[in-house]
Amino acid sequence: MSASQKPLESAATIRHDWQLHEVEALLALPFNDLIFQAQSVHRVYFDPNEIQVSSLLSIKTGSCSEDCGYCPQSARYDSDLNPEALMPVDAVLKAAQQAKEQGASRFCMGAAWRSPKDRDIERVVEMVQGVKALGMETCVTLGMLSDKQTQALKDGGLDYYNHNLDTSEDYYSEIITTRTYQDRLDTLERVRDAGINVCCGGIVGMGESATDRAKLLVQLANMPKHPESVPINMLVQVEGTPLHGTETLDPIVFVRTIAVARILMPQSRVRLSAGRKAMSDEMQALCFLAGANSIFYGDKLLTTDNPMTNHDQQLFERLGVRMGGSSYA
Repeated sequence: MSASQKPLESAATIRHDWQLHEVEALLALPFNDLIFQAQSVHRVYFDPNEIQVSSLLSIKTGSCSEDCGYCPQSARYDSDLNPEALMPVDAVLKAAQQAKEQGASRFCMGAAWRSPKDRDIERVVEMVQGVKALGMETCVTLGMLSDKQTQALKDGGLDYYNHNLDTSEDYYSEIITTRTYQDRLDTLERVRDAGINVCCGGIVGMGESATDRAKLLVQLANMPKHPESVPINMLVQVEGTPLHGTETLDPIVFVRTIAVARILMPQSRVRLSAGRKAMSDEMQALCFLAGANSIFYGDKLLTTDNPMTNHDQQLFERLGVRMGGSSYA
């Protein structure tokens, strides 16, 4: 029996023992078979016409010591980005209130740090508590954390922590040299052990091979617990960064990546993340069909452009989907 003909109950089983050859086989399926399987799995756990909406704010911008080849926030690159210090708490809460009024159910706060100082964590906890008081879910991405900092965020009520793997372990050193792959895995383990939901995915279109994309998905799917949110990002090429000028990824390959992420992690929110500004409405519709059921809303993703809120609303209306956050599980 082929991968596209497996019974639905078997296809939607939660597994943590995926093998590389299995994932490569899924990625290579005829497109219609792959999308059918992904959509079938998706419907076991989620309302197929509901999209969870998050909003993302850069609370501290630029001057980062890391050398991530895709990131304009690195102090090493001349990307014309104006660094900004950690925002005041009241300014963050004002942005969160606006995001809530526009339909976002989760507010994500990102800071360009290799790792925060303890005094920074105190400020971030204030932000988390303020956003939760608005009735929103909270997520932060702050870089590497110590045990003490992780516990402080947990005690402060943080719902989600984002820490992406970015790519496969094999290709990782081509993108980043200032932080190891194991550093990322260690931070994820701390967050998971503290009882904070994990938001973890990667970036495609960075010049990686199909095998690298498969290995990234295997790494995510074989974690002790699947990330509750899995952002799949398309590289946004920013002038001045090393990856500017990288050959653009075939949109169909991107949709295939979304579909396989859905099959491997049936209960996770698969988020269509960075790169949507360059995607047609039709490409985004295919991503939703492939199992993406979360997006970032608003005109900015940290420092790069995102589709305007009203355009997303119009697309949702055309597709007959609605904003929400419940699942069948």
